[in-house]
Amino acid sequence: MTAASAPSSSSLPTDPSPARAAAGDPAAASRRFRLGTVGRLLILHGVVVALVLGVVSVQVIRDFTIHYQDSMVADMGGELSGYAAAYGARPAGQSLEAFSHSYLLTHPVPSGEVMLIALPRQPVLGSAQATALAGVPQVRRWLGSPPARTVRLEVRVGPVSYLTVASPIREGRSTLGVVVVAASLARLQVESAQVALLAASEAAVALLVAVISAYLILRRVLRTVGAVTETAVDASQGDLTKRIGYQGVDDEVGRMAAAFDGMLTRISATVSSQRQLLADVSHQLRTPLTVARGHLEVLRRTGSDDPGEVRETTALVIEELNQMSSLVDQLLLLGHSLESDFIQVDQVDLRSFMADLKAASTVLADRNWALAEVPDAVLLVDQAKLRGALLNLIDNAVKATQEGDSIKLFATCDGGVTLGVSDTGSGIDPALQAVVFDRFRRADPPDQRGSGLGLALVRAIAQGHGGSVQLESAVGQGTTVTIILPPSCLQPPEPAEARDGQP
Repeated sequence: MTAASAPSSSSLPTDPSPARAAAGDPAAASRRFRLGTVGRLLILHGVVVALVLGVVSVQVIRDFTIHYQDSMVADMGGELSGYAAAYGARPAGQSLEAFSHSYLLTHPVPSGEVMLIALPRQPVLGSAQATALAGVPQVRRWLGSPPARTVRLEVRVGPVSYLTVASPIREGRSTLGVVVVAASLARLQVESAQVALLAASEAAVALLVAVISAYLILRRVLRTVGAVTETAVDASQGDLTKRIGYQGVDDEVGRMAAAFDGMLTRISATVSSQRQLLADVSHQLRTPLTVARGHLEVLRRTGSDDPGEVRETTALVIEELNQMSSLVDQLLLLGHSLESDFIQVDQVDLRSFMADLKAASTVLADRNWALAEVPDAVLLVDQAKLRGALLNLIDNAVKATQEGDSIKLFATCDGGVTLGVSDTGSGIDPALQAVVFDRFRRADPPDQRGSGLGLALVRAIAQGHGGSVQLESAVGQGTTVTIILPPSCLQPPEPAEARDGQP
């Protein structure tokens, strides 16, 4: 049965390009007999299912045969019991031989059954077809020497098999003879063949359904896996524009395809960002290099021995180099912000942190400095980077204000953490507010010089903590920049018992 049903899975194509192989393509010829993943899995699945169905079918036929034979034995036991009951109730003085002869005449044996009665020193009595059964060696031994107890045996009489039961005839402790009842197994053989055919048919249908359903499932799953593979190959060759675009069920395969598309989107954005960064860096570094080189070339061409002119040129070159060094440091910090260990968390007392920040800010310029009331809290943040971000905001506020303007620092803890700088300066043009946090975008006054990376660093540091940055500004009214950190950056307060040292 299994050998007949297993090949149902071999109908899958094993060579996707037979024409190429026939045309003499060595690579296609070498792949002619190599099955794909679907084919191998279907063959394995078909073999396993066929084996299981074969075992189940054999067990079904075996159970049917045993049950049928048990029913036959029960029927023959009924014949033996009927003979024993009639023998016990026979008329007084009737001999056992006469009773047995009369019993066989008055109690016809069911069709397909044979009964033999053997008594000592008496001819064997039997129903129709008993002669052939009596010639079987084992039956002949029973007739000559009755068994000590009821036994059963399957014997063959010509082309027909019989299930035979032999039971001794007892009277008290004496054995007077033996009764043998046999039932033909021809009907059992016919019905067993029908059951085997039915089981094989059902197994074949079940195998076919199992293989087809497995093929449909595997084709759906592996089609998506194949799309992922092809897209990954294209991405490895530099094409980051292709996407899988899975539109099926939201299961493990669907989530894998969606996650892969999301990963490619992030990789593409990172690559584009890196290219843009390289272009911006080359543009930004070209200016100080050109200025420094121009001044040095002028100094070389003129050959001036004026110490003042030399000092002035040297000072200009050093200033440009310092500007370039600061730009490189900021770019390195921006690059480091993409790494997993960018933020090194430590416990920071919020009140002390804001007080120190204000003390460091008041020396930058003559402004009306203010610090709003700070809640008593402990932050879990990278103190150095967060301080640098706020100093960047303070530096921008100083550049945007004049003497007599106000700059206010504030911090709140309402679920999360909010740190900000507010000023009453010139404000930011609405056209720049949407892009002011991008790299090399500046909102400084025309007479101020900056790298355009300060606010980009502020956003990177906030995002590194899992937070964000918000900007509110109006031209001529001032600007407020807020760093919003998630609740995870706020250490939960200790219970009163722990603070008091109580258990």
